[in-house]
Amino acid sequence: MKVLVIGSGAREHAIVWKVAQSPRIDSIYVAPGNAGTARIATNLDIRVNDFESLAEAVKKHGVDIIIVGPENPLAEGITDYFQKRGVPIFGPSKNAAQLEASKAFAKDLFQKYGIPCAKSRTFSSLTEATEYVRQQKSAVVIKADGLAAGKGVVVTDTQQQAIEALSRIMTTREFGAAGDKVVIEEKLEGKEMSYFAITDGKSVLPLVAACDYKRVNDHDQGPNTGGMGSYSPPYFLTPSLEKRVLDNIIKPTVAAMEKEGRPYRGVLYAGLMINLPAADQPKLLEYNVRFGDPECQVILPRLKSDLMEIILATVNGTLDQVKPEWDNRVCVGVVMASSGYPGTYRTGLPITGLDALDEDLIVFHAGTRPGDKPGQVVTSGGRVLTVVALGKTVTEAREKIYSNINRIKFEGAHYRQDIALFK
Repeated sequence: MKVLVIGSGAREHAIVWKVAQSPRIDSIYVAPGNAGTARIATNLDIRVNDFESLAEAVKKHGVDIIIVGPENPLAEGITDYFQKRGVPIFGPSKNAAQLEASKAFAKDLFQKYGIPCAKSRTFSSLTEATEYVRQQKSAVVIKADGLAAGKGVVVTDTQQQAIEALSRIMTTREFGAAGDKVVIEEKLEGKEMSYFAITDGKSVLPLVAACDYKRVNDHDQGPNTGGMGSYSPPYFLTPSLEKRVLDNIIKPTVAAMEKEGRPYRGVLYAGLMINLPAADQPKLLEYNVRFGDPECQVILPRLKSDLMEIILATVNGTLDQVKPEWDNRVCVGVVMASSGYPGTYRTGLPITGLDALDEDLIVFHAGTRPGDKPGQVVTSGGRVLTVVALGKTVTEAREKIYSNINRIKFEGAHYRQDIALFK
């Protein structure tokens, strides 16, 4: 088979890395890819939302199936586009991708079908949203309705912070059109967890869970990012908690989407709040309609089975016949970012030391591209690399990473020191 993977981040590098292990695969193309994918696949210089050029590449290279990494092309209808052309594609339709593309749609769905979630209200008027905030007696979370590259959520502690966030989103337009509407919801306390499942619209295949770190600096300080690191599995995940997540949240969502005439096929990523220590009432914060980034980088190294078998079963509607096998070890990933991220940062900085790591470490590229010199790799984005290790314990995996990561160097490189460090 010939596969085309859409995207350019560490998530897509991880997908390509895992797909390349399948005996079914002859060739892998990546659009547009990065310096990491270029080492194990063929990069195509095509933007993820240039459907016409992607279709030409599919025809030219005889691509048998497409795997979509990021949310934007899904929200713009890439799955519908290629299905109309008879090309198998892994990812939800435009209507189903509204689960992530519109937080207002998602919250309405949760409330209509009784899926446990934070109480919320949706506003398109800054005046009305501000007045609502002033009426609240406890802290709130402000969410831009549309896609904002994982950065459109502002967790506040005071009314003033909430009002300032509303102004940035709705007046200053910090997240562009994503801020046309906002969702204001109660601030839940507990531990966040990302739970992943795959569905073909009928059957639900549980994957595994992970925890990520959104803030740019140690001890959860600084602005939100797309994610600075993650680990899997969560130390607090029990079989009974997982059963509640599946029975009360994931499966009801799949059934609800079918009832709404928006059958969901693809990866379903639930962002959850767990009320520790009881962990008896998990609540849904939001859905993403694809593998998470950086969670994908710690989930796929734990998958012993053939990822292509799962993807093909999803596309063919035979997911109930698949039973994946997982590595019981802990996987930890630490993101190396450019100085200034998630704000302004420089690109084109040479990266050294990528080949100086211990053999059992994995490096997934994100914001990288081949440099002008042979074999050279330079930075091209805010999140540059994810350094990943497996270990019998979380401590062992962490120590592997942090004893190696400083061998990788580029100007202004920074990373959190507290990923998977539990108090």
